[in-house]
Amino acid sequence: MNTTAPLGAQAAAAFTDYRAGDRERLRDLVALLTPLLWHTARSQRASQQVAEDAIQTAWVRLVDASDSITDPKGIVSWLVVTVKRETWRLMRLAGRETVPEGGMPETVDDATPEDAALRSDEQRVLWRHVNELSERCRALLRVIAFAATPDYASVAATLGMPVGSIGPTRGRCLAKLRTALLSDPSWEA
Repeated sequence: MNTTAPLGAQAAAAFTDYRAGDRERLRDLVALLTPLLWHTARSQRASQQVAEDAIQTAWVRLVDASDSITDPKGIVSWLVVTVKRETWRLMRLAGRETVPEGGMPETVDDATPEDAALRSDEQRVLWRHVNELSERCRALLRVIAFAATPDYASVAATLGMPVGSIGPTRGRCLAKLRTALLSDPSWEA
């Protein structure tokens, strides 16, 4: 797999090869996109179990629908939307009345309780400020932060924004986040 190509191009190539009969390319596609899909599910505040189930269901649906997907370039968007919808469905089934907008669950796995408490506080402050950003900023930062080589065309399609505005928008969003964090006395990182 060409790891210097944009994410969307790598995904489209792997999916095209998979549909042409190279079943091993599905493994490449899973390895390439699962981190993004994992983040997509967890950004909906899904539990680990719900996220795992939503992602697995999305992969099964992809295999089932592979012949009906007309544009391999849209595979990233197709999977992201499928994971979001499946996450929401599973969360509703689990008894959650509303699907939260934005936010990121806190995960702490440090060795000591003191380290965990410090990290938890830092994460809480960080994600509080991330959640105060506009929806556009939150969505953009989440997608770009978890892609090794962000494919701006796929990001643009997923978020419905022009390719040329992604970089400047990201810069403005990060500047807003930096300003908010530096002005918060509880932020020490």
